[in-house]
This record gives sequence, C-alpha cells and structure tokens, in this order.
Amino acid sequence: MDSAPSTDRTDVGYLPDAARTLMKLVVTGPFGVGKTTLIRTLSEIPTLHTEEAMTQSSTLHDDTAGLPDKTTTTVAIDFGRLTVPDDLVLYMFGTPGQDRFLPLWEDIARGALGALILVDTRRLADSFAVMDMVEEQGLPYAVAVNRFPDAPAHSDEVLRTHLDLAAGTPLVQCDARERRGSIDALIALAEHVLTRLPQAGEPQAEDPRT
Repeated sequence: MDSAPSTDRTDVGYLPDAARTLMKLVVTGPFGVGKTTLIRTLSEIPTLHTEEAMTQSSTLHDDTAGLPDKTTTTVAIDFGRLTVPDDLVLYMFGTPGQDRFLPLWEDIARGALGALILVDTRRLADSFAVMDMVEEQGLPYAVAVNRFPDAPAHSDEVLRTHLDLAAGTPLVQCDARERRGSIDALIALAEHVLTRLPQAGEPQAEDPRT
C-alpha cells in the first residue's frame, strides 16, 4: 500500500496556520538600485522574477552610467515573501525602475500598504521621481540606502537632508546582498505602516488612488 501524502505544509512553502497579519509592500526605486537582489535575499520562498537581458535598443532608453555590470532589467515584477515574529507576513512586490513602466508600477502598487524605496548614493537624484510617485499614491514609505562597494558613504543626517525626508520617515542603510540589514529595512517599513493603520472603530482615510 502506498504511504499517505506528506502533511508537512512547509515542504511547499505554505503559510503557517498561526499567521494572522498579511501585508503587501512595494519594493521600489530607480533603475539598477538593487530591488531584485533585496527580494531574492529576503524571501523565504522561491522568488518570482521577470528579468530580461538588456539589449542595444534598451540602452538607448535606460541610463546605465555608473552601472557597468548591469546586464539585465526587471520588465514586470519581482515577488517574494517573508514571515517575521508576531505572525506578520510581508509580501514583497518589486517594481521596474524605468519611467516607461509607470502604468505597470501603478498596478503593482494598488492595494499596497507601504513602500520601501531603495536609493544609491552615487545617483541620489534618480530617487526623487520615485519618491514623488510613492507620495502621489499616498503610501507611507521607508528609505533603504543600498551600500554599493564603490558608493560614497554619508551619515543619516546628510542623507535625510539631501533626500528631504520628513522626520518620521524611516531611513536604514544596508547591503541588499546581506540578509540582516535588509531585514532591518523591511521591518522598519512594516513598523512604520502599522503605526499609520487605523485602529478598530476609527474612520478610515479616503484612498487618494480612487
């Protein structure tokens, strides 16, 4: 007689039965800032990626200055999942970084509770348009400075000034290839989102996207 099928749900990446709070978060930022790498570093399940090789045609539209090793680009979405203590499950949706994908960006952001904006100190100005989009969507956000090996280092105070961040906006410096710092960035965003969610009995604010 064949043995009964396994009942261990972790074999296929199902959520634990105790999971209670689910949160959709957008991981965004300009082209080549490390969004795909961060999601791959953090996800507890096999990640979904839609990367394609960059062609000569794409280089006419995508500024690769300062990105000599950039050979692929996300053309649709990255997806991963991370469960943190207190039964909080974070769904990470990575967005393309190019302006021409703005309609897709808006679709991915629909229903999200917050955004993690990755920035590169070699190209800080490239982050401004993304920050504007996030604010226009009405999403609370945190900023994660991805420390590339050849990028200039700055203190949090200097970065806050250059990025014109509000006092309550979380700022974390990390390496998207390393799990510990990347987790800190995502948790900082999740905590920021949770403080802004309406409590039971409170009226919900009107969604500016509707």
